[in-house]
Amino acid sequence: MLANKKMNDIAWYAVGAVAAALTSFGFVPQIVKIWQTKSVRDVSPITILQFIAGVLLWTVYGVHLRDPVVIAANLVSLAILIVALLLYFRFFKKSKPENR
Repeated sequence: MLANKKMNDIAWYAVGAVAAALTSFGFVPQIVKIWQTKSVRDVSPITILQFIAGVLLWTVYGVHLRDPVVIAANLVSLAILIVALLLYFRFFKKSKPENR
């Protein structure tokens, strides 16, 4: 019975780790697109800021719970979102339609 509980715990830990990886790296395709096109025309800075606020709160929650998976996943997410925000500001002027 104890071995069964350990296997169950490992399975749930794996589910959490996969979920953390998927959500942590969820914004990477957008960053790749921004970098390749050098355009942020279709990117909402409000969305990026909203995600940053949410990730910061999740990180605080993870610290409160002392849960290293929650903390690590959200710190990775935060770093990725900061990169997205920096790229947004870098390419914002280049993405504006030109006045004719």
